Amino acid sequence: MNKAHFLLLLTAIAITSCNTKEKKLVNETSGKTNEVSVIIDDELWNGEVGDSMRNKFASPVLGLPQEEPVFALNQYPVKLLEGFMTNSRNIIFVKKEAKSQFRIENNEYANPQIVVHISGKTVKEILDTIQNNDSLIITKIKESEIKVYQEKIKSDSLFDVSKIRKKFNVQLNIPIKYKMVLRGKKFIWLKKEITSGNLSLIFYQIPFTSIKDNNNAVKRITRIRDSIGRIYIHGSVPRTRMVTESAFSPYLTKTRIYNKPTFETKGNWELLNDFMNGPFINYAILDQPNHRILVIEGFCYAPSKQKRDLMFELEAIIKSVQFLKKK
Repeated sequence: MNKAHFLLLLTAIAITSCNTKEKKLVNETSGKTNEVSVIIDDELWNGEVGDSMRNKFASPVLGLPQEEPVFALNQYPVKLLEGFMTNSRNIIFVKKEAKSQFRIENNEYANPQIVVHISGKTVKEILDTIQNNDSLIITKIKESEIKVYQEKIKSDSLFDVSKIRKKFNVQLNIPIKYKMVLRGKKFIWLKKEITSGNLSLIFYQIPFTSIKDNNNAVKRITRIRDSIGRIYIHGSVPRTRMVTESAFSPYLTKTRIYNKPTFETKGNWELLNDFMNGPFINYAILDQPNHRILVIEGFCYAPSKQKRDLMFELEAIIKSVQFLKKK
C-alpha cells in the first residue's frame, strides 16, 4: 500500500469513527421527564449537602394541589460514575476535592444533556456554590426538558392549528390528541382526554391596557380568567363555571415568551357549585406591536394522578408559540 492510499484509509477510518461516536452519543440519552441523576458519595448525600440539594431541587412545585417535587432526584455514589449513569439526560456531579469549581456543560456524555459540576475543598464551599447557583441550575434543566418535550411533539402527529393561526396570528405545535371543543369570537378551547381526566388549552386576547405591571396584576389576571370561565367554561351541571380557587393565592412571576414580556400565573381552579378542581398555568403575553395581550392557559382535571408532568406538557406546548407577521 503506498503512502497516499494509507493516508486516505486513515482519514476514512477517522471520519467513520467520528460519525459512529456522534450516533452513539445521540442514542445514549435516557431519563424520564424532570428526573435528575445526582452523582455524589453517600457521606455527602446523607449530610448537609444532600439536605441542601433536596431542599433546592426537590422542593414542592408551586401551584399544584398536592406536593410534588420540582425534580425527581436519583442519587448514585461517585464509584458508579463509569457506566450507564453518564447516559442520563440531567446529571449533577458533587465532589469534595482540592479543586473548587462550578460549571454547566451541554451534551458532555449524551445528547441532549445537561451536566452540572460542583466541587469544593470543604462542605461549606459546596453548600455556598449550591446556594449561589440553584436558580440557574433549575432554569437550565427546565429549559432543556422543555426543548426535549417540544422536539418529541414535533416528531409525532400534530393538531391542525390553522384556526388558531387565523384567529390569533400565532403558530405552535400541539399533539394531535387535542381536540377543539369550543370556538368563540376571540376564544378557542382545546381538550385532550386522559385516563380519569383531561388536559385543556385555552386561547383568548384582551386589550393591551387590560393588565398593568403593578401590585394589582395578579388580581386583575384572576378577574379576567374568572370572567372567561363565566362566559365559556361550564360543567355538565347547570350553573357551574370555572373560577380561580379563592383558598389559595395564585403565584405570579415575570418571564418572556417569544422574547415578549409575559406574566406567568400558577394556581388552582375549581368548578363553582361542583366538585371538580385542579391546577392551571396562565401566560399573559404582552404583544405591543399588535396592541393586545394574548392569553394562553393550560389546566388539567386529573383527580387520581400526579399533576407535575401533566402541567409540564401544557407549559411546553404553550412555550412553543411563535408570533407571525401580519400579511
